[in-house]
Amino acid sequence: MENPKVALIMGSDSDFEKLKGCIKKLREFKIDVDVNVISAHRTPEEAADFAKNARKNGFEVIIAAAGMAAHLGGVVAAHTTLPVIGIPIKSTFEGMDALLATVQMPPGIPVATVGLDNGTNAAILAAQMLSLKYAYLADMLEESKETMRLGVAAKNEKVKAAAAEL
Repeated sequence: MENPKVALIMGSDSDFEKLKGCIKKLREFKIDVDVNVISAHRTPEEAADFAKNARKNGFEVIIAAAGMAAHLGGVVAAHTTLPVIGIPIKSTFEGMDALLATVQMPPGIPVATVGLDNGTNAAILAAQMLSLKYAYLADMLEESKETMRLGVAAKNEKVKAAAAEL
């Protein structure tokens, strides 16, 4: 069986630095990721064409990252039936403009939205969606949760020991 395939599109190349964690996390989950710069405003035809052909091109989830007006996720969602995950990128107005533009979609055009600049959560959410089809991802996600749990337990013990010494 082939690896799952996710499209990661960003509205500007200036978003790339904030998306490296997303790319790395997708690859940790053995998810193929195709990365592109496509602007909802400067290349609207390309954005619509990409979304319309995404399923045919083998994508199963689309992650759309954009700052400022951040219409990319919505434009893509308007042209596909694939799940779209929006990552609002903090650039102006402390990111509130990007957050609201990504999350406030009209009925019928959903964009699942993660926190500002949180590509890691977008990758995990994509893996959770794909785990419905790819059982190995469910196992990897369980392992990841257990690793987090053990990490918190270790920190708890360290803090308890430090507090006891006060």
